[in-house]
Amino acid sequence: MLTHLRHGARLFRTAILFARHDALFPLEVVPQLRPLVRFARPLARPAPGLRPGERLRAALEAAGPSFIKLGQSLSTRADLFGEEVVEDLARLQDRLPPFPGEEARRIVERELGRPVGELFADFDPEPVAAASIAQVHRARTPDGREVAVKVLRPDIERAMEEDIAFFLWLARTAVRLHPPLSRLKPVEAVEIFAETTRRELDLRLEAAAAAEFAENNRDEEGFRVPAVDWERTARRVLTLEWVEGLPVVDRARLVEAGFDPHVLMQRAARVLFNQIFRDGFFHADMHPGNMLVDRHGNIVALDFGIMGRIDFETRVQLARMLIAFLTGDYATVADVFYEAGFVRDERHRAAFTQACRAIGEPIRGRPLEEISFGRLLGEVLSIAHEFEMETQPHLLLLQKTMVMAEGVGRALDPSVNLWTLAEPMVVEWMRENLGPERELQRALADAGRAARRLPLLVSRGERLLARLEDGEGTGAPPWLGSPWPWVLLGLALGLALS
Repeated sequence: MLTHLRHGARLFRTAILFARHDALFPLEVVPQLRPLVRFARPLARPAPGLRPGERLRAALEAAGPSFIKLGQSLSTRADLFGEEVVEDLARLQDRLPPFPGEEARRIVERELGRPVGELFADFDPEPVAAASIAQVHRARTPDGREVAVKVLRPDIERAMEEDIAFFLWLARTAVRLHPPLSRLKPVEAVEIFAETTRRELDLRLEAAAAAEFAENNRDEEGFRVPAVDWERTARRVLTLEWVEGLPVVDRARLVEAGFDPHVLMQRAARVLFNQIFRDGFFHADMHPGNMLVDRHGNIVALDFGIMGRIDFETRVQLARMLIAFLTGDYATVADVFYEAGFVRDERHRAAFTQACRAIGEPIRGRPLEEISFGRLLGEVLSIAHEFEMETQPHLLLLQKTMVMAEGVGRALDPSVNLWTLAEPMVVEWMRENLGPERELQRALADAGRAARRLPLLVSRGERLLARLEDGEGTGAPPWLGSPWPWVLLGLALGLALS
């Protein structure tokens, strides 16, 4: 009861804030809350001429760190808000006033167990950037290396947990009030947000992601990842190599500095392709602020708090789906979603195929440079949710990454689509991974894995027989005494291995 009262009081305060920005329209999906929206509308004081998504974005930024992070997480959910609103949510600014530099020093000393004076020859108390979860200070190590020190905000873990509990209560309450809302999976959306946020609150995980990302891209010409200083990294402190550079979307300054935007586009396309298809491990927050071009012309990635993974089978499914859309084979698009288990009800297959056609036909015959694969994937996921698709967080992150990357590409060279440059790499990857030779290799690998498990299966069978011989099998069914079950088991194992 106290929990409901506490969350109810917070809902009232939050509703007033959102009403002032005229941003309560998301509540209209719950019929019982529509009178509240109408009642609060006279409180609205938004800036004139703003779109609904811009009003919602302003309200989220005013509500604080967790609301900003939640809004960024929901910027992939066009099925919840529509395309125009999520485009505005994608522009949420994760900036907050900094906390005092002395507090940052105390956190560094407490986490690393040494005085700041021993850890750094110089530590600037003024942060160079401050966001919802952490802020970054420039520093110099005793051996002269320039580094960036990321420090979590004081008590941010407790504040985030309180906000996550409120968001979960709100989502569950909405579903109880209006059960059809469960189809849009608002509770799952908040749970995905909670999982991602909790990972961001352990900076050791971000350091590990940066190290893995650097390892994957160590041979990539023209792309690099800042090195991790593990000696000066802990749960609430992350120290990385300091990087100077120009924003990747500042075309005018890049040209002035002597860099060719088209060459940078080619590098970005290659790196994006390798992240998604070659490695299955991608930077899921690659907005323009997280990419610089250094003085050597290298694209440098920053901020590894949000990373995504897709397994090999999902990469194959993604490639099949994209090619099927481009060739107008909508039955194959539907097959991909059913084979992957994303959509399950066979009664809806024909209707789902028709819905895919409605998305794909408008792009048939258009040049590749005019097609946004990020938007296409988002539309497919939206209609799949209408057919009760289980939430796929890795695909939502991937769709968000594609849209961000396409935006960066348009800023660098508006005349060329990122996917036009990536097309030869996608075709080659598919030839190597979807051809008969690769299928045979995978079959042999599966057989090898089964063979490696065989000694374990035999050992378990021997232990079972030993227990039966010792009398532990009293009361066992009579067929255990017959040789035929064991013959059949041997045949089954032989078939599995073949």
